[in-house]
Amino acid sequence: MVDVSRYGPWAVIAGGSEGVGAEFAWLVAKSGINLVLIARRPDPLEETAQRCRALGVEVRTMSVDLLDSQSVAQIAEATAELEVGLLIYNAGASTCNELFLDADLGDFQNVIDLNVTRMLGLVQHYGRSMVDRRRGGILIVGSLSGYMGAWRHTIYAGAKAFSRVFAESLWLELREHDVDVLELVLGVTRTPAMARVGLNFDAPGILVNEPAEVAAEGLARLSDGPVWVAGGNAARAEANSALDRARVVLESHEMIKALTAGAH
Repeated sequence: MVDVSRYGPWAVIAGGSEGVGAEFAWLVAKSGINLVLIARRPDPLEETAQRCRALGVEVRTMSVDLLDSQSVAQIAEATAELEVGLLIYNAGASTCNELFLDADLGDFQNVIDLNVTRMLGLVQHYGRSMVDRRRGGILIVGSLSGYMGAWRHTIYAGAKAFSRVFAESLWLELREHDVDVLELVLGVTRTPAMARVGLNFDAPGILVNEPAEVAAEGLARLSDGPVWVAGGNAARAEANSALDRARVVLESHEMIKALTAGAH
């Protein structure tokens, strides 16, 4: 259960409509914390909201495209009167998987904006109030992709590496103000978004996690920052941190090829 006195009475979940985000919402609602759920697609957003309302909490939804440069300001205005004790940023995704020299830089900028720019804006906005109250929690969902370079992930992998190091630095800054910061690093997770792109979850050697399990693990480890690698992937993260970068990248490349065979 999530501690209401420390992380309540409201939580904001960006990317809270399905998959891991929906499981975060369910677990936070079960703890009695009210929710603001943010996602681009309104239908799954409302489905998750109704499921959480059945638990007796208040749930507000915002169908917002986080690629919109005004989205952080819109979210801040809509939640201005709420006491937000928990921010979960689960909105990161790789929206452009082209070879770096083949794609428009604007498409890559969208990857940076979704995974970095909007995350920074929301973290700073809600983090300031948490520091003033001397309580709260910030959970940023990261990826094993941030531990090595990857073919067609030049920007996404770099953004996830930034996210992890940022979380470590923020953890140092906010711990003296009693605000918890955690980067929850996910491996391959069986989410609807990953299924839609056609990932091969049966690829040999690939550990596949379930959304409910990693969400529960992340909330249970919220005070154990700055980084927690979920789903039994800690050994892989450690191996991918080795100094022989060529070996790490080439070995990971073979695994990723098997995982993405047939993906679109």
